[in-house]
Amino acid sequence: MTRSDLVTQLAERFAQLTQRDTEFAVKTMLDAMSDALSRGHRIEIRGFGSFAINRRPPRVGRNPRSGEQVTIPEKLVPHFKPGKALREAVDGQANVPETTPDTLSAPQD
Repeated sequence: MTRSDLVTQLAERFAQLTQRDTEFAVKTMLDAMSDALSRGHRIEIRGFGSFAINRRPPRVGRNPRSGEQVTIPEKLVPHFKPGKALREAVDGQANVPETTPDTLSAPQD
């Protein structure tokens, strides 16, 4: 799902909001989340998951073309950890077998 898909889906679901209002709301929320992460804050959305910043320490790597050693500086990268409800929802969708009229008729032992 892309950002524009999200905006379209929300605008369809909430008829009282215009497409422009929905786009503004999504942009504002994502900007606020980006700003919070860039300042080093953690974001937790209950039932969905949490966003945090992980530190990747500096290390020595190799240039694949020349084989020369290269120092790779420290990086701060965003990390998402799904919440329990999201994990269960996704896992439940993956494990649901397709139902046919034969499987719904009578329980089998």
